[in-house]
Amino acid sequence: MAIAAPELIYLDDSLLVVNKPPGLLSVPGRGPDKQDCLSARVLEIIPDALIVHRLDMATSGLLVFARGIEIQRQLSAMFRERKVEKRYVAVVSGKMAQSSGEVDLPIVADWPNRPLRKIDTLLGKHSLTRYALLAFNPESDSCRLQLEPVTGRTHQLRLHMAAIGHPILGDTLYGGREDERLKLHASNLNFAHPESGKMLDFTSVAAF
Repeated sequence: MAIAAPELIYLDDSLLVVNKPPGLLSVPGRGPDKQDCLSARVLEIIPDALIVHRLDMATSGLLVFARGIEIQRQLSAMFRERKVEKRYVAVVSGKMAQSSGEVDLPIVADWPNRPLRKIDTLLGKHSLTRYALLAFNPESDSCRLQLEPVTGRTHQLRLHMAAIGHPILGDTLYGGREDERLKLHASNLNFAHPESGKMLDFTSVAAF
């Protein structure tokens, strides 16, 4: 299946926000067959664009690029210091016992099984996800959730949902039911503009 072209959501002299389609790498991978990626496609139209954060290849949604090294440094610090509000939409298996809650489970790389991550109470890094129920579908026995990763560990949302018995649909890495795609979408970003200080609020509706 052909991968859709990325959609430019916002552009100014300091930064841009792009809607990444599923199935496209955020940055180049190893090997000549993994050079097509969002950052390469964006560079073709915005030559000074520098990626600030990443989404998994199978995840769709909002990504921020800086225009120049200094803005990249400032935006990267904002993500690191948790000054950027991020929210995702996901569809998970089963019915949630609570309409909202938190998953506070430490995550570490599962080195023998890379690229998998695992929960490890001794060696894992603090990882916190908040969730809120949006809808339950009894026909498919699945829930639509809003997810907020307070921390930003690799595979955090996928692993946390699987760890509480509600893997994301399409996430076969972590025991999810097979689907046409990973049902995970970066839907909202909210942060202060690094130069003007004006609050920026971006929304992207999930295609599932």
